[in-house]
Order: sequence, then C-alpha cells, then structure tokens
Amino acid sequence: MKRSFQAGLLVLCGLGLLHISVVTDLCLRYVKESMRPLLIASGVVLVLLGIAGAVLDRRGRRDSEEHAHGHGHEHPNGHEDEDEHAHAHDHSAMPRVAWLLLLPALSLLFYAPPALGAYTAARQPAKPVARQGAFDPLPATSPLPMTLSDFTSRVRQDRSRAIKGRTVTMTGIVTPHGKDGWDLTRIIINCCAADAQSVKVRIYGGPMLAADTWVSVTGSWHPAGTLGTGSAQVALDARTVTKVPRPVNGYQDALPLPTTRSGGS
Repeated sequence: MKRSFQAGLLVLCGLGLLHISVVTDLCLRYVKESMRPLLIASGVVLVLLGIAGAVLDRRGRRDSEEHAHGHGHEHPNGHEDEDEHAHAHDHSAMPRVAWLLLLPALSLLFYAPPALGAYTAARQPAKPVARQGAFDPLPATSPLPMTLSDFTSRVRQDRSRAIKGRTVTMTGIVTPHGKDGWDLTRIIINCCAADAQSVKVRIYGGPMLAADTWVSVTGSWHPAGTLGTGSAQVALDARTVTKVPRPVNGYQDALPLPTTRSGGS
C-alpha cells in the first residue's frame, strides 16, 4: 500500500465517522449520545491527517524527482545511467493485509451494521439489578411511568408491595421469548456496544409485534410468586401495547426522552 493510499484510507475513515455522527444518527447504534462529540473530533483529525499525509507525500516525490535529475550521470558509452531508485525496493509499501482496513471504512459510508437489539438481548441473561434497601412512596400518577430497572426492584425487593394493583407504563423493544411470549427489553451501555447489558420484563397479553419494535406497554404486575421477594416474577399483564419512536436515550434504562433527531434505530 503506497503512502498516497494510506492517506486516502485515513480520509475515508474520517469521512465515515463524520457521516455517522454528523450527517446521520447512525452513531447512536453503537455509542451513547454523549460520545458523539468525540466521534466528530476523531473524524476531523483523521481527515486532516490524511490530507497532510497526501501533501507531504506529493512534496517528497517532487523533491526526489528533482534530486534524481540533478545527479544523473552517464556511462562511458555515452548513455545516461538509469535512475538507481527505479530498481530499489519501495520501502513505502505496507503488507497486503492492510487493505482489510478499507472494509470497515467503506461500511461506515455505505452499509452501517445494525443496532443492538432483540438478537443480542435474547442471547444474554438479564442484567442484575442493584440491591436497594429503602423505597420512596410511589407517585399517585396513573398510569405510572417507570423504568424496567425500577419495576424489577419494586417487584423483587419492595416489602411494602407498593407496586401491587398499580397501573404502570414502560418503554423498550420487543424481544421474542420462545413461541408463547415476549420480553420488553432495554439495552444498556456504559460506553459503547461492546459492554451492552439487558434489562427485561416478561409481557403477558397484548399483541406481540415484530422483534426490535419500540413499544410502550401499559399494564399491571403479573401475579406470580411472592411480591417483594426474589420469587416474584418480573412480568406485566399488558393492557395496551403501542408502537413508539426510538427515544434519544435508547441505550439507557431511563424514562424516554422526546425524539429530537431522525435516523437512529
């Protein structure tokens, strides 16, 4: 791989990062919203490095040509000696395997990998919910908006059983669970898709929509096991299941924020 191609590859990678973080919201498939400025900065740096590399390479080749013309000499038979550099090894070359770096750069521009979703969640256990000693009284709002983690804690740890009989609403993605049901899921990442974990609530009743569909489910705790103990099933008897847009904070187990940009999924 010539130095000019190396510079082009840097520019291509930089443009790919800028494409998924500025032109579209595709970066939100892989990182949290707070990481977007770092991706933009990285893309700008890669583009500038590529341009600088191309300029320096072109200048170096021009200087080499001028040097070659200035030091040419002739054989005794009168013919000009061929440029010694023409037969020298090209030390600017890189192993052919370096061409593989071109694939991820092109994928960012033309085919971005899909977001984490039901496929990932169905193949990993639910994220353990932190132990909580005391619970504040629940607001009187009905239906009560809750995160999946809060609902799980209330079901299995709240000895006051405040969640009993309450109508709650939660938002997440549809994750098929065998042939007879599905889970409402939120995928949580601390930094990027590599550290993703899932929080799940089993849903009984209501329509089962396609996997990875973002939905808001309203219902009440499904009575199975002893509420307020580890035997209680983290499940909901659904009354309504409504399609919703993917929230901006889709990689957090938080109450949904309004969707302000399009393109993420």
